[in-house]
Amino acid sequence: MTKRAMFLAAGAITAIAGQAEALTPLSIDASQPLSEQTALAPFASAPPSAFIAPDIDPASFGPSLSSRGPRLQCVPFARRESGVEIYGDAYTWWRQAQARYETQSAPAERAVMVMRGYANPNRGHVAVVRRIVNSRIVIVDHANWLNRGEITRNVAVRDVSPNNDWSQVQVWYIPGGHWGARTYDVQGFILSQARGAAAAPGAEAAIS
Repeated sequence: MTKRAMFLAAGAITAIAGQAEALTPLSIDASQPLSEQTALAPFASAPPSAFIAPDIDPASFGPSLSSRGPRLQCVPFARRESGVEIYGDAYTWWRQAQARYETQSAPAERAVMVMRGYANPNRGHVAVVRRIVNSRIVIVDHANWLNRGEITRNVAVRDVSPNNDWSQVQVWYIPGGHWGARTYDVQGFILSQARGAAAAPGAEAAIS
């Protein structure tokens, strides 16, 4: 084989490899209806490593699910665990917090993550951030995520927003041991300090 032929062959192999990488198929979760998985479409072209370091296993944080004791909704659980004294449906928390608590778009330890808008505009959910792992992963505790009044702790949540601004997330699905298929919109994070009050030492955790 001539040097020119070898050069052309090598170029062809490189091009094919590049096309194969670009066409990596979207992973489909057979446990979820296909209609629920269409929310992942904007991220179908990006490999999972774009959102989570490959050496991080969400199961290593010890996620647990407990249905013992009285059934709990997400609101009273978040209020008790975070110290944020807001009442009413979860979808109203972000609006209520604007006049009373400091809020921000980035996660902080003990902050309440507010999600809204899936299924219908009057659906919402609140969870308490326990730990910040890195710029794409946090660990939360929350209640009634599976609509059974259960408490789930040490649950990984990953930021899948294109701009890494925590506006869209996915939640680790404990029963199946995989990331949930749905993508949820995040309104922001409510800090436990009153609006206008001086920040307590360590109130906000830096994101690595």
